[in-house]
Amino acid sequence: WVVEILNALPPKAVDARSIHIFKTELGAPGELEAVRMQAQANPILVCRSLPELMAIDTVEVELIPEKKGLFLKHVEYEVSSQRFKSSVYRRYNDFVVFHEVLLQRFPYRMVPTLPPKRMLRVDREFIESRRRALKRFANLVARHPFFSEDELLQVFLSFSGSDVQNKIRESFRGVGDEFMTCEIATTAKDLLPPDIQAQFGASRELIRNIYNSFHKLRDRAERMASRSADNATDLLLFGKELSTLGSDTTPVPSWASVTSNTWGLLRQALRGLSVEFALLADKSAQQGKREEEEVVEKLSIFLDLLQSYKDLCERHEKGVLHEHQRALQKYTSMKRQMMSVTVQSKEPLSVEQLESRIVQQENAILNMELRNYFSMYCLHQETQLIHIYLHITSHVLTAFIDSQIQGHREVRTHQPVGMGCPGNSSTLKPPGTLLFISNN
Repeated sequence: WVVEILNALPPKAVDARSIHIFKTELGAPGELEAVRMQAQANPILVCRSLPELMAIDTVEVELIPEKKGLFLKHVEYEVSSQRFKSSVYRRYNDFVVFHEVLLQRFPYRMVPTLPPKRMLRVDREFIESRRRALKRFANLVARHPFFSEDELLQVFLSFSGSDVQNKIRESFRGVGDEFMTCEIATTAKDLLPPDIQAQFGASRELIRNIYNSFHKLRDRAERMASRSADNATDLLLFGKELSTLGSDTTPVPSWASVTSNTWGLLRQALRGLSVEFALLADKSAQQGKREEEEVVEKLSIFLDLLQSYKDLCERHEKGVLHEHQRALQKYTSMKRQMMSVTVQSKEPLSVEQLESRIVQQENAILNMELRNYFSMYCLHQETQLIHIYLHITSHVLTAFIDSQIQGHREVRTHQPVGMGCPGNSSTLKPPGTLLFISNN
């Protein structure tokens, strides 16, 4: 696909080296099957392709007409799922509760963040931006290989009762997190590579660099899409001004048109020309919309995933590792206290109490160690998921190059051929003759 697109560009735009660089090696079917067989022996491997993840579900989030409350307007969304064949109404706070419970259930997974609520000065632009962000959130969660198998997702996407927040809280009250419910949680250590800490550090640095670059790409893509929209507005206004000139009915003084009817001919030409500018404005607007939907949104969904990975790394360090270190410090302090009491005290009760507390702390440390290994196990899988989503780059490049080629091709279908204006030596075109011809 890349070769076909690049071949459509001007000859000097690309060379053989560029084509070689952009060609994407997705792997032969036999290679993917070999990886699947390895996964059966080692469950730490995530054997899903990007098309397979996309095929899990497609969630649409659309605005429904505003409903006015006693004091504030309530923005509601229609959330529909192809997988569950459901369509339900949800408010922003419903997403908040779903996000909170999802984070409690899966603290060691990439849980995407929600867009801000922003109570004050809620305008249409913000509401639309938040709708797109909620749609990205819903699709990332629905297509996650582990979230997609959890009942929590089905409740959020298909429960049609009056209070989904209470339904979620009550249904999952007392349900443990993934560590408590996963069958291999206590044996995750045996599945990890020996250099897992070094791999974690290298992966985190790589993801940070990828995030920074993709953030810049998204910003540039947003600016280009915005320029296309602004260009469409300017072209339309330019055409309207030409139409205004062409429709002017102010009488022409006789002394100004003694030898020719230049103004009359020019007015008719300008009226025709204004139609062409309206067509160009429409094409520019379409290009901006294409790049917003196919380039900016796809870059944004990948950035949302990368941000959730960064958040996960912080939870791992500030949560599991920090708690483990505190437990070890407490255990060391209690052992020292035990030695001191054994030497100084003659009361056996104090010694027995300390021994009991030390045993409890040892169990807590063991639990923390198991959680730490399980957290690394999940991080290993989530890192694989990031690299699966890296293939979205090919879709973004395809959409961007397609849009640019289509935009330039559409503009080239109309070319100015001259206009009979005063001072132009060419023959004056008949009134109403348009100044553009088709290349086709």
